[in-house]
Amino acid sequence: MTQTAARFTISLAQLNPTVGDITGNAAMARTARAQAAAEHADVIVFPELFISGYPPEDLVLKPAFQAACRAAVEELARETADGGPAVLIGSPWVDGGKLYNACALLDGGRIAAIRFKVNLPNYGVFDEKRVFARGPVAGPVTIRGVRVGVPICEDTWLEESEDYENVVECLAETGAEILIVPNGSPYARGKGDLRLSVQVARVTESDLPLVYLNQVGGQDELVFDGASFALNADRSLAAQLPAFAECITTLHWHKGASGWRCDGAVAPVPDGDEGDYAACVLGLRDYVRKNGFPGVLLGISGGIDSALCAAIAVDALGADKVRGVMLPFRYTAQISLDDAGRLASALGFGYEVLPIAAAVNGFEEILAKPFEGLERDITEENLQARTRGTLLMAISNKTGAMVVTTGNKSEMSVGYATLYGDMNGGFNPIKDIYKTQVFRLCSLRNRWKPDGARGPDGEVIPESIIVRPPTAELREDQTDQDSLPPYEVLDGILERLVEREQPLASIVAEGFDKDTVVRIDRLLNIAEYKRRQAAPGVKVTRKNFGRDRRYPITNRFRDRAEALAEPDESLVMRAGRASSEAFEG
Repeated sequence: MTQTAARFTISLAQLNPTVGDITGNAAMARTARAQAAAEHADVIVFPELFISGYPPEDLVLKPAFQAACRAAVEELARETADGGPAVLIGSPWVDGGKLYNACALLDGGRIAAIRFKVNLPNYGVFDEKRVFARGPVAGPVTIRGVRVGVPICEDTWLEESEDYENVVECLAETGAEILIVPNGSPYARGKGDLRLSVQVARVTESDLPLVYLNQVGGQDELVFDGASFALNADRSLAAQLPAFAECITTLHWHKGASGWRCDGAVAPVPDGDEGDYAACVLGLRDYVRKNGFPGVLLGISGGIDSALCAAIAVDALGADKVRGVMLPFRYTAQISLDDAGRLASALGFGYEVLPIAAAVNGFEEILAKPFEGLERDITEENLQARTRGTLLMAISNKTGAMVVTTGNKSEMSVGYATLYGDMNGGFNPIKDIYKTQVFRLCSLRNRWKPDGARGPDGEVIPESIIVRPPTAELREDQTDQDSLPPYEVLDGILERLVEREQPLASIVAEGFDKDTVVRIDRLLNIAEYKRRQAAPGVKVTRKNFGRDRRYPITNRFRDRAEALAEPDESLVMRAGRASSEAFEG
């Protein structure tokens, strides 16, 4: 390995760790370091909390887990005595009785330096203040003669506030020559542009080049898209790594009169619907792989939601790991049976038809006495869905294959789904995809597939499925629009209610019908108990159900779609503002 004052070689390990697999993550780090050594790197960098996997949530509070992470880092440190590349690797770290989100520099057989995360995110999917202590602001570390600043993820993200420490400014003032930023930044639509703009701002403020390394892979609901990059001090793009794929990329930096500069390869990065589809594929693939399922099965209804989920499953796992089951009843149209068969044939997965009439009729016979004198209603419709759910779960129990849930975000929002029926399953790849986007993604998949997809090219979802009006087929001539407004209207209202938290009056002011807005808001609120029992699913929007949006089940507040009351500041006594004095009223 050759290093001079004018050259610095950095290997970026954009890899896919598994939370809790300390031994496996450390082994992955060893393999990556060997590759970096072959490429004569001075240092190899790993993403945030790589040893533990990210995010470890409350697992990180277990003393046994903390000790195992430290032991793995110490062993890796001993191995750097071989003279190979230095290592920058993230791990939980206990120091002085406090637990930190740390990044350790390993070199020369020792732990040469440790840096702690200063600014802890506590919003959206993040709650690091709950488990980690805030680290002190520290200066750069020295790697093979180069002074490197190591701000960790949020240390470059937060804007000025009372709680914010300007870590980058401190690093620039204390002599850093280049910034290396390990991250665990999950995917959401439009996130790539946001990341780039934030990091460009840090480069502008510091006049330093910056290397942004993100992890890749699925972890429960979160998908990390990688898409790591580097910026020169003049804010030009020095390198762009691919998204949704593991890679080890070595960047060669050269020092000139104006500082360090790199001119690396720039990979294309999918965005918009392509990014969302790729995230759904990776999220399902890693959930199945990391949890040890041999494959998946799903109910194939002949409808568009199960069709999209089947395509995602085949792209994620391969057709040999996917099993489709059609469960027809008397309301199942022949076109549904035909379309389901064509879908299975196009995607190449195993498919069977199991009529459910005997089971449904048996349940109705058993319930005849308790239901005597009562009108038929949605109860009998739900009985069909629950029969299907029971049969799918029985096959899952017998074979070990995980049931894929197929409900979209529009349905999950308004409760258009049956608990212990079509909501059964272990994971839902389209849980955060609105119905209007389901249509777009099906059309997209027929002309494109992401890199690494294991399904066939070309049209895999029959056009008849895409153009047919959606229906649950639980009664004669049923369509979704019997119970719901058109999906273009519904999704427009839901996006404003869920993602934006807009008051109802402002939604109505945008042209939506007031009665419809009030009704959808009511359905959204009363369906919370269902969403609490729903399978996890991939997050692609800025606010998903579960990690982002946390509402109480028992909740009597209702927005009346009236103008918001203005606060009456005259009622607040001046002396009572932010006062620590005792109340003396």
